Amino acid sequence: MSFHLRAQTLNIEARLLNLPDVTFEKVISSRNSKITYKLKVKQPIDHADPKKGFFFQKVFLTHKGFDSPTVLIIQGYQANRNRIHEVTKLLNANQLNVEHRFFGESKPDSLNYKYLNLQQVTSDLHHIRMLFDKIYPTKWISTGISKGGSTTIFYKYFYPNDVDASISYVAPLTNSFEDKRIYKFLDSIGTKECREKIKKLQFRLLKSREEVVPILRQYSERAGWTFTYLSIEKAFEFAVLEYPFAFWQWGHSCDKIPNEESSLEETLTYFLRVDPISLFNDQLIERYGSHYYQAATEMGYYGYEIKDFKNLLFSLPVDTNPHATFLPNKMTVTFDGELLGKVHDWVQSKGNNFIFIYGENDTWTSCAVPENDTMDAEWFIMKGKHHGNARIKNMNDSDYKRICSTLERWLNLNIDR
Repeated sequence: MSFHLRAQTLNIEARLLNLPDVTFEKVISSRNSKITYKLKVKQPIDHADPKKGFFFQKVFLTHKGFDSPTVLIIQGYQANRNRIHEVTKLLNANQLNVEHRFFGESKPDSLNYKYLNLQQVTSDLHHIRMLFDKIYPTKWISTGISKGGSTTIFYKYFYPNDVDASISYVAPLTNSFEDKRIYKFLDSIGTKECREKIKKLQFRLLKSREEVVPILRQYSERAGWTFTYLSIEKAFEFAVLEYPFAFWQWGHSCDKIPNEESSLEETLTYFLRVDPISLFNDQLIERYGSHYYQAATEMGYYGYEIKDFKNLLFSLPVDTNPHATFLPNKMTVTFDGELLGKVHDWVQSKGNNFIFIYGENDTWTSCAVPENDTMDAEWFIMKGKHHGNARIKNMNDSDYKRICSTLERWLNLNIDR
């Protein structure tokens, strides 16, 4: 270890030791000679009443320098391991990678979902921001992807002065419990020929259910999946309805959709690769229970338009569009859209210093924050990109220069291009 790196290590560790509510468990090896720590940050279960108890939130800190900018990575779910974000690399910055409340290791001993709301979630982020304010006194940038990108928007709504810039990737800002803009998107994206191929595959699978469901049952048993929250029959129907959403979200090719001459085995193999039924097994529903709770209570989500499939659905109700939320323990909750309405109004009038990045073909782009040329904000709708590759590293030269110059202006720094 070089003298400079050793000095940095001793200095950051001394400062971490002096932080209240923070412990660091171990040093994790990292590339590029960066110093990385796994932290536990003590957070109130209820920020309005700390007497109700605490939990420890997992945060990965990657230290670059005390005078460097700091990127706050806002995860929407668990953070199983640390990754250096492209914004961190672009700005040569420190990084705080924050696991979401009530996911992964960041849980109290007993989950009271009453305290899983965006006010509490963003208060967690604010607490971390304030803890590290004296260690990293220069510029701060918040960023997140997908649900983390949505949370990045809510964070700035609740704490508009915490960061100097926000970069929100592929982030839906829904308008209701069941955002019907998604249906319009799925009816218009791509070519008519491609959309017809998608629908024909759905029809074929549903009409072949007597052959398909036993195969799926055996497939799931070998994988160790169980279906008690949903029956395998319901999971099959949900998966068929999910297929077009997943197809466009993840950028699959129309050329690879099996046609009528393909065998059922070939069709099913393809289908499971694009839209695995595992999304609806007990294990994943339990893993993402907190996500479904947030979607069903505050954040909104999507359903499945079934008008073309009513005669082929035998396990799901057909009097209304099935919804894509699966609540923990099948609890009953009420959706409250008041916060969504406030944030929609706020982001159109006060959402400055935001960069919004979307993929043209991503299903979630149907719920994008609308472009507004009255704000000091930038939108990038990346042509041909989807949920997984709408990233700065994949931008064309013109867009890359625009995003760099915008960040340079907001942060008063120079980016090494």
